Order: sequence, then structure tokens, then C-alpha cells
Amino acid sequence: MAEGSSHGRRRFSDKWGKHELDVLAVLSSAFPQWLTSRQIAQRVKAYADSYGELADQAAKAAFAKQFQRDRAKLTAMGIAIESRQPEYSSKSEGQDFASYRLQLGDEPRTRMHFEPEELPILAAANYLARSMAMSAKPADKKVDDKHSHKASRTQPHVAQAPTPGLGLDSIAPGLGTQTIPDDLVRVVDSRRFTATVQVDGENINVAYTDSDDLASYVLEHPGATIVNPQEAVDAFVRRLNAATAFKEADVKSAKKAKLVSAADIKKELEAQAADEDIDSKNERKSSFQTGSEVDRRLRLMLFLSAHLGEEYTLSELAERFIAIPKTPEEEKKNVAVIRKDIGTLTTVSDDGELAGSQFFDIDWSLLEAEGIVSATNSLGLERLAGVSPQYMSLLAASVSYLAHSPLMSQAYRDSADNLYERLREHNVAGDTPWLSLTGYELEPACYDAVNDAIQSGSLLDMDYTDGAGRTRHKLVAPAQIYVDEGVYYAAVWTGVTEADRKTPSDRAYDADLPRHTPIHNEQSAQWQTLRLSRIGRVEVVEPKHKIDIPDVPLAELREWNFENGTPTVFITDEKNLPFVLSLPDALVEDYKDGQRVHLTVSSDSWFVAFCIAHARHIQAVGPATLHSMCVARAEHELSVNTSQESEH
Repeated sequence: MAEGSSHGRRRFSDKWGKHELDVLAVLSSAFPQWLTSRQIAQRVKAYADSYGELADQAAKAAFAKQFQRDRAKLTAMGIAIESRQPEYSSKSEGQDFASYRLQLGDEPRTRMHFEPEELPILAAANYLARSMAMSAKPADKKVDDKHSHKASRTQPHVAQAPTPGLGLDSIAPGLGTQTIPDDLVRVVDSRRFTATVQVDGENINVAYTDSDDLASYVLEHPGATIVNPQEAVDAFVRRLNAATAFKEADVKSAKKAKLVSAADIKKELEAQAADEDIDSKNERKSSFQTGSEVDRRLRLMLFLSAHLGEEYTLSELAERFIAIPKTPEEEKKNVAVIRKDIGTLTTVSDDGELAGSQFFDIDWSLLEAEGIVSATNSLGLERLAGVSPQYMSLLAASVSYLAHSPLMSQAYRDSADNLYERLREHNVAGDTPWLSLTGYELEPACYDAVNDAIQSGSLLDMDYTDGAGRTRHKLVAPAQIYVDEGVYYAAVWTGVTEADRKTPSDRAYDADLPRHTPIHNEQSAQWQTLRLSRIGRVEVVEPKHKIDIPDVPLAELREWNFENGTPTVFITDEKNLPFVLSLPDALVEDYKDGQRVHLTVSSDSWFVAFCIAHARHIQAVGPATLHSMCVARAEHELSVNTSQESEH
């Protein structure tokens, strides 16, 4: 296990990732006792070979550095090691750094059976749950740090996020071989932070890309507030203050010859970046290559711990923990890898002491004769098998999200909904957190009511919040629901009156509601598209007679957004900012140190939220009506934040 030399001492080689397993074996065999640094160094063979009895300060420092690395690896995989400072230290015995033991928790872990057809859903939910429970932002980094996306994903986003565990693999073998939808991976990986946001009285854990992204989410949900972390609240307030200082910009452009498409600029910059990045990509090494091997062995270890005495063929284990082979040669290779893993998990040190990963006794005759693995006498690591209550709660929330997310196909969502019904039985009512990914909202609360009205040909008696935050009352006939850029909209026919409803009402309805997407035909004044998240109180009412709604293609709804939108402009303090280049229909022109960005928008409220969210880099907004709306909305949000802080 040791190779080379460094200043007269052998240094440890962890090429095969066995070192972390040795640490786990030693701590597991000692549980619930605490082990000092010296005891761990003496019992783990690799440490003892390299650092001996920790006879000098240099050896102590080397051991501490290596052990903390191994501890961090195990923690990142879901196996936490807790520490405490020693109660006393004797100079004659040498000074121990601290005492350590496995952190198993006080609550029993949940074990349940999963059907093969549930594994794809479970794997996707586990990926989402693990990502939501990990962070890319170190505690001493600010959210606004331009390089924060390069940070590690090993710290909790928020205090209540549990450490993800490997225990799920012990009760759902084969989970790691499932294919996770590419769209989900792309969306989740681009959202590296989490904040708790209160929306309609409920706390939702929102995963977001950066502070601008989170601000957009909050502003697009009227009445939403950021609960924690505090740095996210502070970043939001900074944007609101910047927005109150917006100047008014002239919508008129310079000569058209100076206008350039933002999409063209983005393509050119991406091509340049691709050329410059080829060499660095070739040199870049994955920090998870060794970890993935250790991860596989840990999952195998937990699986065998949860199924002591049961028999599994090497080929079956290889299929579950590596992949389904495509060729006989690939199967033979995978079986050899699992056979080597079994050997690693049953290693005994040369002197017979517990200084290796001797997790099990294996029926070697059965293994050699028939290729069947049967493990017994675990070190008690079955305590790690199964899912902790906290992680089960987060897992159930992730499955629920997938069951109601526009990211997934309808068949996938139906399967996720069925799985959620089973998982919720293992969660205490009210303990399941709600999750959301910015840009990919869950179905809004009114979705079922709107959809039922469409299917039954009914009317909707509803309250709706417009872009200025005012509540409107309206009677409409919903025609269809569609998702655009991850946001739910309903196309509604407004050509109905109180006389069209079967049951009279004493409510006073608005004669007109600000239109977001009128349809281009002879009855355009009677069509609107409404964002479902802005619909509040809603009641499905039976019409007196069948409502004749014109048949309008969805494509026409979207085309009209651009043909009949509002011309707007905003001025930035820098050139080619990412949020500008992400607007495919924008036209830009150089203006002082920044750019003037021209954009036609169909939703005034969206534009207001967009400008405030990116207020750090926006200096002026036009036309005058939208400039006023931006300042008014920012001032309103500031007053809400101020009142909440005073209450606390």
C-alpha cells in the first residue's frame, strides 16, 4: 500500500480507493466507541505503514491531512464521520487531534422493495435529490462571485438539507446503471445553488443558477419572499435598490446598420471559446474517477450488508453495479471487476489484525465453484443500509416534482406519481419539502381546475394578478394549456359574460384585463393568454349553454407574441453579458462602455422582472411606462422586505 518516499517517510498510494474502506472498517468495528487520531493511525494499515506511531510533528501533520481527505470523500458519498475534541491530552502520550466515530443517527433507516420498472424514476429522483442536497458555494463565498460556478458541490445549500446517502443502493440494486434523462441532467447541473422561498404560504426549496436567476423566480411569483440563506436575501435587496435608480431610456435606435443580433454574437463567442478550450479539455481530469470506483465498492458493501446470507452471482452483481453488458467480452470484464471488489472488501492484514477492509466472511468455496457471492458476519454496517428519514423526505419531494414537471414526458410523470404514492407512506405528513427548479415550475395550484374546465367545457370565475400587482376579477372560458420556456400558460376566451353562466353571481367583473397575447383575427379582443401562476382564487362554473370558442392553433398564439409585442430597450454597463446573449430575438448596439439592447416583449410583467433581476448591469430602461413599472415594483418589493425584517 505504500510506495515511493518523501523526506525519509513512505507515502501512501490510494490508487484503488481502498484507503477509505479501511477507515470505514476500523470505525465501524469500534462503534459506538470514539477512536483517537493515534488509534486510527495505528489500526489503518496504510496510515501505520506511512506514519508509524506519529513519533514527530511532521508525521502528525501528514496523517491529519490524509485522514481529513479520506473523511471528506466518505462524507461526500453520504457516510459521515463525526468528531469531538479530546477531553484531555497527556504530553507523555503525545497530543491527539480529536476523536472520531461513524455518524449513524438515532432514527432507523427505511427499507422498502422497488420494482424494476420503478428504477428509472427512482434514479432520476435520486439524482435530483442529491443535487439539491449539495452546494457549489463555499460558506465564505458570496453569491455574486463571478467564479462561484467553479466551486465544489460538497456543502449543504441550506441547513435543513440532509447529507445524501448511499443507502438507497442497498435496497434498490441496479440504481446506478439506470439512464437519467439528458434534459434533467442539463437543467439540474446548471442550477448550483438552493434557497428557501416562501410562495403562497409554503416554503419551497428552489434550485437556481445565480442570484439573477433567483431574483427572476421571486419577481415572477408575486408575493414570494426569500427565507434563507441570508446572502440570497441580501443579493435580492441589492438588485431592488439598483432598479430604483434606473434611468429612462429612449426606445428609438441608432442607425439600423449598427444593430447586431445577440444570437449571432453568442455563436461567434462560443466558437472562439471552443477553439481556446480544446487543449484545456484534453488536459482536464475528472476528480470523480477514483471516487466512482470507491463509490461502487461502497454501494456493493451496503447492498451485501442489507442482504446477509443471500446469494448473488457475480454476473448479476456486475449488471447491477456496473452496467448491462453489450458483449460477452464486456460481461467477462465486468465480472472480473466485481470479483476484485469482493476481494477488496474481504482483505485481512498480514499480521492478522484489523487493519484492512474485512467487512464480511465470504463462502469462498461457493464463489470459486459456481461464481456465487454469499456474505455473512458484517461489521454492523447494515446500520448504514436503507434510507434515512431526512433523505427519504427529500427523495419523495423529488419524485413529486418529477410527477408534476414539464421536464418529463407524460408517461414518465404518471409513473413518478404512482411511485410518490408509495414513498409518501414513509414520510410524516407535512415533513416533505417542496422543490422547484427555476424556469421549470411545478404545475401551478390552479392547473387541475383549469384543465378540468377545459375538458368539461366549463367557465372559470377567477382572480388574476396583473403585471402591476393588482388583483383583477374575470369570467373566462379556458381553451388550452401550454408550456413555454418552462412556464405554464392558459389561452382563455374572454367573450363571455355573466349571462353565460348557469348560476348567477354577485361578483363585479373587470370589463377589461390587460392582454398579454391577443390573437390576430376579427375577434382578437376576446383572446388572452394568462400565466397560470398568477391565477389566484379560481372556481369552475357550469355555463348556461355551450360556449362557441374559435379554434386557434398554438403556433398562432406564439407568433402573435412577437408580431404584436411592445418595443423595449435597456442599456447595460458591459458588453456581451450572458443574460443579453441568452435573448435570441434581441438586437444590440454598442453604447459607451456597454450596449443598448432592443427587444420586443409580449409580457410587460416578464420584462419588469427581467430588468430588476439583472439590475446590477442595467442602467436605463424604456419606454417610459415600463421604466415606471420597474421602479414601482422594486420599491414595492423593498417595502415588503423592510417590513418583514422589522417583524423578525
